[in-house]
Amino acid sequence: MDFSNFNAAEQAHMTKVIEKKQMQDFLRLYSNIVDKCFNTCCNDFTSKALSSKEETCISNCFDKFTKHTERVGARFAEANAETAAGGK
Repeated sequence: MDFSNFNAAEQAHMTKVIEKKQMQDFLRLYSNIVDKCFNTCCNDFTSKALSSKEETCISNCFDKFTKHTERVGARFAEANAETAAGGK
């Protein structure tokens, strides 16, 4: 976003608003991953420790979501680059 037409105070305010939004998005994503992986992988509540099967499942689940998020981010970046270049 171009804030060059804003004064310094407005630019600082917009930067803080964007940073807050990014943090909220990150926390929402993290919460969704934790919720999904826990519900998918943790089924045995007879012990407070995770079994090796649960640990492996959670690790694979987290890796899958992380890679998916990276891929989606890359696609958005590509789409934005095309739009900025006038491709679409």
